[in-house]
Amino acid sequence: MSISVQQTIFDLLAQYGYIALYGLLALGIIGLPIPDETLMTFVGSLTVYGPLTFPGSLAVTFAGTMTGMTVSYALGKRVGKPFLYRMGKWIKLTPARLTRAELWFQKYGIWTVSFSYFIPGVRHLSCYLAGISGVPLWRYLLYAGVGAFVWCLTFLTLGRLIGNNLGVLHDFVKQHAWLAAIAAVVLIAVGVLIYLHYRRKAKA
Repeated sequence: MSISVQQTIFDLLAQYGYIALYGLLALGIIGLPIPDETLMTFVGSLTVYGPLTFPGSLAVTFAGTMTGMTVSYALGKRVGKPFLYRMGKWIKLTPARLTRAELWFQKYGIWTVSFSYFIPGVRHLSCYLAGISGVPLWRYLLYAGVGAFVWCLTFLTLGRLIGNNLGVLHDFVKQHAWLAAIAAVVLIAVGVLIYLHYRRKAKA
């Protein structure tokens, strides 16, 4: 996700508030390239000093997430897997990700819908697969709702904690710039190693 796209998303959020938040979360769950976790963490930080409240943000993010999950379920049930293989590339539903999500779904069943929110590459697909598999709507909404609530609450709370301690973090980084630089290098190195590891596994 480029910085310019993220800035556009944050500008929309600043201008339209809850309406933008609802729409962005719904579209992100359907599969459009929207940084869901980054968005919710940012919103969580805004609830400290900004115009948004924590209960309101939680309600709106949950509603947006469930809207996206319901639309995706309906599409999966109506159009089926062949359509997703043809058109999925436009909304991040590549054949490789579909196959990976299918394996998760076969292994864990409907529970995949609940915990897949925290798994990149699976979250956007479990809802489609639930529809394709013919899971009853009430059962799907139950498991999807539990996962959505925990997911939204987690990242909003994380953002609020960051917002509450922003001054402390700023002072620490200012006084220990060398330590922050070392930590950043270590995190980048670990991220590169993890990426290379999973890339090798994917090729294998």
